[in-house]
Amino acid sequence: MDDDTIRILVARLSRPHHSGGAVIERAAIIAAGPDSAAILAWIAAHDGQPETAASVVATQGLHSARLSDSGGVGSSPPRRYVLPPGVLP
Repeated sequence: MDDDTIRILVARLSRPHHSGGAVIERAAIIAAGPDSAAILAWIAAHDGQPETAASVVATQGLHSARLSDSGGVGSSPPRRYVLPPGVLP
């Protein structure tokens, strides 16, 4: 895929982010097909950053220990990527 094709695809799959840029879900990238690696590389090349997930804090209940267990910090891929303002039209 060329740069313009990826830019159009990312613009179609993303939505506005409160930072002024755009956010795109990882699931949408994967669903785009076999070119998902090229899309992720394009996002990284255009200063896109993985969005940090908010930590879940459970203080009470039967499953509180399981919910508060990190399960290995950084073990799962990011759910979405944030692009800075001005990258997409």
